[in-house]
Amino acid sequence: MTTPAEPGGGRLDPGLAVIMGERRQLINLAYRLLGSLADAEDVIQETYARWYAMSRQEQDAIAAPGAWLTTVAGRICLNVLSSARARRETYVGEWIPEPLPEPAEWMSGRSDGVSADPADRVTLDESVNMAFLVVLESMTPAERVAFVLHDVFRYSFAEVAEIVGRTPAACRQLASSARRRIRATQAPATPAPLQARVIRDFKRAWEAKDINALIGLLDPAATATADGGGVVGAVLHPMEGAEQIARSLLHLEGRLRDLTLLERTVNGWPGLVAELDGVTVSVYAFEVAGDRIKHIWAVRNPDKLRPWTAGPRHPTTTTWMDGR
Repeated sequence: MTTPAEPGGGRLDPGLAVIMGERRQLINLAYRLLGSLADAEDVIQETYARWYAMSRQEQDAIAAPGAWLTTVAGRICLNVLSSARARRETYVGEWIPEPLPEPAEWMSGRSDGVSADPADRVTLDESVNMAFLVVLESMTPAERVAFVLHDVFRYSFAEVAEIVGRTPAACRQLASSARRRIRATQAPATPAPLQARVIRDFKRAWEAKDINALIGLLDPAATATADGGGVVGAVLHPMEGAEQIARSLLHLEGRLRDLTLLERTVNGWPGLVAELDGVTVSVYAFEVAGDRIKHIWAVRNPDKLRPWTAGPRHPTTTTWMDGR
C-alpha cells in the first residue's frame, strides 16, 4: 500500500488525500446498492486494494481517480448482488436490509477493535429508509445499480453504462423499470413528527400490554417481517393482519419480561430498539401510512446489529422523542 506520508516530510500525500476523500461517497453508494453495511465495507476494501495494486505510474495515468473508484465499486457491487440472490435462497427466514442508527448513536468501536471513522458513516436520507431499501431488494441487480446511480447519485446514463456494462439506452430502461416498482409499492411519505407520535403510542401500548390499542394503531392489513438469521425462536415468515401481529408482540414481551423498548432513529426515521440486560437484541423499523402502521421490520440477526452493539454507548444518546 502506498505510504500516506511524503518521505521525511510527515505530510499527507496530496494524491492519497484525494483518494481517501472518496471513501464516504463510496460507502454511501455501496450501502444503498447492497443493503448491508458489512458487505459495503468489504466492497470498499476491495476497491482500494485494486487501486493500490497498481503501480504509481498506472495511478497517475488515471485522470479522474474518483470516477475510477466509483466504477470499480459499482462493478463489484453488481457482482455481489448477483451472487447474493443465490445466497439468500438458503438464508434462514426472511432477509431484511441492515438497519442503521442515527450518526450520533453509532457505537464508538468496531468488532475488530478498529475505531470507526465518522467520515465512513452512511448519510441518512430518503434513499436509506427501510421501505425504500426493501423495494430495492425486489429489483434485478442491474435495475438496482442503474436506478441508484442515476436517480439517487445523479450519474449520467453514459457513466452508468460504463459500470453496468450495457448501453446508455438500456440503462435508461432499467432505471425506468425500477421507478415503476417504487411507485407501485411505496405509499406517500408520512411526516416524521406524525410517524414519531404513532410509534410512540405503539411503544406505550406494547409496554402496557394493551392489545386493543395495538390493533388500533396497526393497519388492518399490516404486515410484519422479522430477520433473525437463524436465531433460535425467530419468526421465519412474514405475519399479516393487525390482530395476529399484536398478539405476537405481546407473546414476545411475555417471554422476555426484562425487555426494554427505546425510541431511536432507524435509517433516518423514528423506530424502536429492544434491549435485554443492556444489550440490543432487536431493531424495529416502520412504515406508517396516515396514522396507522402499515409495515414493521424487525431485525434480530446479531450480525446486522453490529453498529448498535459493538462498543460502549455514546454518552449522550439522543432520540426523536425529545426532539434533540
